[in-house]
Amino acid sequence: MVKTTRIALIAHDQKKNDMVDFVKTHQAQLAAYEIVATGTTGSLIKDACPALNIERVKSGPLGGDQQIGAMIAENTVQMMIFFIDPLSPLPHDVDVKALTRLGSVYNLPMALNRATAEMLIKALA
Repeated sequence: MVKTTRIALIAHDQKKNDMVDFVKTHQAQLAAYEIVATGTTGSLIKDACPALNIERVKSGPLGGDQQIGAMIAENTVQMMIFFIDPLSPLPHDVDVKALTRLGSVYNLPMALNRATAEMLIKALA
């Protein structure tokens, strides 16, 4: 059985519109992969791209970051695109740090900004 690549999509509040625009731009290519997203980000993407099949987990501050972290540890997520807002204070900053640390520990291809996300998408082509 061939394993399908699953891509996690996460965006902080001030970056959600950028994530939606990124997904709309690459919708045809992303349709070939399983997509998992945190709650609000996943809802916004689904509204903008109804043809995409989006698995939604909880909102980041409510445990969604940790749910995706568990998927990384279980090797059920193979790439993460996380548009981080470095200029806004985050009450759940420890969850964000834990998630990016897991990405590093498990040698996961991950983009933390749009420029790197564009490079990862091109690498998938």
